[in-house]
Amino acid sequence: MTRKIVLASNNQGKLKEFFQILAPLGISLHAQGEFDVPEVEEPYLTFIENALLKARHAARLTGLPALADDSGLCVNALQGAPGVHSARFAGEPKSDSANNQHLVATLASHPDKSAYYYCVLVYVRSEFDPQPVIADGCWPGEIVTEARGEYGFGYDPHFLIPSLGKTVAQLSPLEKNSLSHRGQALRALLEKLK
Repeated sequence: MTRKIVLASNNQGKLKEFFQILAPLGISLHAQGEFDVPEVEEPYLTFIENALLKARHAARLTGLPALADDSGLCVNALQGAPGVHSARFAGEPKSDSANNQHLVATLASHPDKSAYYYCVLVYVRSEFDPQPVIADGCWPGEIVTEARGEYGFGYDPHFLIPSLGKTVAQLSPLEKNSLSHRGQALRALLEKLK
C-alpha cells in the first residue's frame, strides 16, 4: 500500500533527493507546492524547531502526514554560521552563487576551513501530533575556495569530503544520497518509523 506524505519544502534540490530515496519504498511523496501550501517563516535559531514548525504547517494545510527537513552548513570558524540561515547567508533574494561567494570571502582570513552539513527531519502524522518522529544526520568536511563539480546544489561545489578528495558536487546523486547528512537522517527516520 502506498503511503501519501506531503514534503514541507519547495527546494527543488531537496525534493529530488527525497524522491530518489523514498520512491523505491512505496512512499508517495508530494511537494507542498502541489497543494498551494506557502512556505512558512523560519524564526527559530535551531534546525529542530524550524523543521517541526514546517511539518505542522504543511500537515495543517493539507490534512496529510508531513515530513519536514531543516538543514544547513555549519562552519566551525564562524561559530556554526551560516547554520539555520544557510539559504539566505548572503541576504535576499536566495542565491546559491551569492551564498558561496559570501562564504568563501568570509572564510578567506580563517585558517580553519572545517565545516559540516547538518540535517534534522521531522515527521508528523497530523498537525497536533504529540509524538513527532525526529532524526538527524551530520556530514563533516571542509570548505574549498574553488568550486568543483556539476552535481548537487547549495554549497556542494565548495564542500570537500577529504577522505574522497572530492567536493559533494563531484559525487553522483547516488553517491551523495548514500553518504549525505540528509541520507543519514532519512535512513534513521525510516528505521524509527518501522
